[in-house]
Amino acid sequence: MSLINELLSIALSAAPWLMLGLVIAGLIKALMPEHLLQRWMGGRGLGSILRASVIGMPLPLCSCGAIPTALALHRGGAGRGPTTSFLISTPGVGVDSMLITSVLLGPLMALARVLGALVTAIVTGILVGFTGQAVLPKSTPVSSCCASKGSDDGNAHAHATEPTGVIAGLKYAFSDLLDDISSWMFAGLLLAGVLVTFVPPETLVGFSGGLLALILMAVIGIPLYICATAATPVAAGLLLAGISPGMALVFLLAGPVTSLATLAILRREFGSQALVIYLGSILLVTVLIGWVFDQGLAMTGWDPVQQASQVQELLPEWLEWLALGALVLFSIRPVRKRLLEF
Repeated sequence: MSLINELLSIALSAAPWLMLGLVIAGLIKALMPEHLLQRWMGGRGLGSILRASVIGMPLPLCSCGAIPTALALHRGGAGRGPTTSFLISTPGVGVDSMLITSVLLGPLMALARVLGALVTAIVTGILVGFTGQAVLPKSTPVSSCCASKGSDDGNAHAHATEPTGVIAGLKYAFSDLLDDISSWMFAGLLLAGVLVTFVPPETLVGFSGGLLALILMAVIGIPLYICATAATPVAAGLLLAGISPGMALVFLLAGPVTSLATLAILRREFGSQALVIYLGSILLVTVLIGWVFDQGLAMTGWDPVQQASQVQELLPEWLEWLALGALVLFSIRPVRKRLLEF
């Protein structure tokens, strides 16, 4: 029974902010067409890398969902550096995951996550940009490992037949995007509930702290494909179970930014050297960021968990239940179809 209570408590805290994040993601999807991304990310210099890192952060795409957009941009003129930065910053953090991080982990962790994702994307983009230019397989179709993403980002016919504008963006957010994150989100909430219920806070304390623990968390997170939103409750459960905030931050940064599909595409497009630099940079940069974050908290005495509990008390309980009920209804496809038609 305690597991159900913990699971429900985390879900209620996250639901309103996830709803808000989906709405904002839909608006971004509607108002930021690909030709604008192409113009802003064109080129190969440091400015293009910075723009690609910043532009990619709010976009509502997971790791594999960012692949077709990134490859289309690269084949349209964006350099290796901006393309790599876009591939990291886009799945690393989004409006939905930022809002949920503020609630479950506190505003300080949310800020550290945004800055950490930005630094990781910029540094890795710069390093990969130094590698030699490979011949691009122009005839290779751009596809995604997420079926719902493929129709939105890589299929011109779908764009011609689907509605456009804000309504289309919101439909995308509460159908395709919600489908992509709902199963992962449920798994993340379940794991967080298990950690909070059955793992005493002192259990993981012995494994927490120091560079080796941070490196271990990065090694676990890099091959573990999990979307940024679903990674948040898992990190919250681990934090409450006794790991350091820096370790939780490393997991939040390393887990969502890559997948096996991303690695395969990166190797095919840029070569093995770029892939090694890509993985090495993510490992080193995320570990360094986690270490700096732990040292900063030790000096200031700030407590992210206490901040999170204060944020969770801002919304009334009836609004949390209303948002959770709406998310459940939209997650059921037959019901969602009727609601979207209405």
